[in-house]
Amino acid sequence: MSNAIIKVTNLRLRTFIGFNPEEREKKQDVVINIEIHYPADTACLDHDNVAHALNYKTVTKAVITLVEEGHFLLLEKLVADILAECHQHQDVTYAKVTVDKPHALRFADSVSLTLDWYRS
Repeated sequence: MSNAIIKVTNLRLRTFIGFNPEEREKKQDVVINIEIHYPADTACLDHDNVAHALNYKTVTKAVITLVEEGHFLLLEKLVADILAECHQHQDVTYAKVTVDKPHALRFADSVSLTLDWYRS
């Protein structure tokens, strides 16, 4: 069985993230990395039929809408919502999402949180 791994790297978006008053009034930058696994046997063997592949553009557009239109107090909630969007397709067997919040700490490049999900 072939396992396809789709990676969306450094998707840069802006959203309301944080619970401090200034964070709730002004959008902040976030950097999103997504990894999605699904079985690719049918897509690889079925003469280039897109119906048998996971459409990463559709997933990415849904994530963009979710993030840009959302308001999140916690990084955990933002990552969990993105992760849920990534494993909605029935063929997804594993998904992992990392979100970086640049400049969240004065002397650090960013703070990040990662969550992953396995189909049981």
